[in-house]
Amino acid sequence: SSISVQVTMAFTLSALRQPAHLARSLSTTATALAPKKTCLHDLHKAHKGKLVEFAGYDMPVQYADLSIKDSTIHTRNGVSIFDVSHMLQTHIKGADRVAFMESLCTADIEGMAANTGSLSVFTNDRGGIEDDLIVSKTDKDFLYLVTNAGCIDKDLPYLQSNAAAWRAKGKDVNIETLDGRGLVAVQGPGMAAVLQEGTDIDLSQLYFMNTVVGTVFGIENCRVTRCGYTGEDGVEISVDPKQAAALVERLLASKKSSVKLAGLGARDALRLEAGLCLYGNDIDDKTTPAEAGLAFTIAKRRRQTLGFPGAEKIVEQLTKKSWNKQRVGLIAEPGRAPRGHAPIVHPLNKASVGYVTSGCPSPCLGKNIAIAYVDKIDSKAGTKLLVDFGQKETGVTVTKMPFVPTKYYVKKN
Repeated sequence: SSISVQVTMAFTLSALRQPAHLARSLSTTATALAPKKTCLHDLHKAHKGKLVEFAGYDMPVQYADLSIKDSTIHTRNGVSIFDVSHMLQTHIKGADRVAFMESLCTADIEGMAANTGSLSVFTNDRGGIEDDLIVSKTDKDFLYLVTNAGCIDKDLPYLQSNAAAWRAKGKDVNIETLDGRGLVAVQGPGMAAVLQEGTDIDLSQLYFMNTVVGTVFGIENCRVTRCGYTGEDGVEISVDPKQAAALVERLLASKKSSVKLAGLGARDALRLEAGLCLYGNDIDDKTTPAEAGLAFTIAKRRRQTLGFPGAEKIVEQLTKKSWNKQRVGLIAEPGRAPRGHAPIVHPLNKASVGYVTSGCPSPCLGKNIAIAYVDKIDSKAGTKLLVDFGQKETGVTVTKMPFVPTKYYVKKN
């Protein structure tokens, strides 16, 4: 693996006209060498994408035809295509693959139906979150994982070293990375109409967090997973890197909806509006699932069987409701948008009660929004607080998330 160094992301709205924190794949780790290129790099350049170095890759932050604001709004009304090929795709193989993964993350993989998946978290012995991931239980002889590009330098060695330890004890588990494979996110209300005309997969039966392999626009062996990072209905398509550009061009040519390329700027605004966490900003190795509002990632069976790092502390927090800070949404008064690390104070005594982790102007709401951690006593929706910008303070109101209602394609009982 490449030599990595800790760096601070310096993107700001004033400098690059983009949000400060850009996508699920962002963390504070990036490569010290020249940025890598995804299999869609030439396509981005051909479509006049504005490329920036991001999680060790050259990635498009936006395209010439749409501003970040307009691209965000377009996603909620049409279809946007995002290159997420920099994410780490992995197959976990072997007879002991389920038990192995359950020893590292919080998902009830044993209880999953075939070809379904779940958002989960890798935890540490302190109960903190080492990374978030999507783990899917396929009907083949492997689990399919998608983890953050910015955390590859710690996630992959972690998986490999633990697998080696299991094999040393006579267990059957192997890690296979899908190096270079394309991953394309197709997001928005028109997704199903656009994709259905080009695939043999029945999308009406592919529900949120379901995954299946099929042919897409003549390209065989595409894994289509109904998920995304925008709050909209969408899929992520894992595709042969040599066919990825052709797939995107076919999607762009569709007449079933307005389809456009979108970059990391819109992706960040969309995920913030959907109230979704960004690793390295809204969650980290010191944040527990309870504090982060991610208790749902601790499956019911796993709360009983335990067996993942920090399980006792995490379950004790959930059982006794014994945590002190809480992730919340904030809607700010008109003016300056709250940004990461900005202090939050109480309006009466100006005592510190928390801090902002992500924030931006919401293109779809026309308001400034933020994700923050505040003292649990101040986390009730409707609570009035202040963001301290140093020379000036701005009023904020604690609100439930998502800010924009999600539209996932969920099976109705």
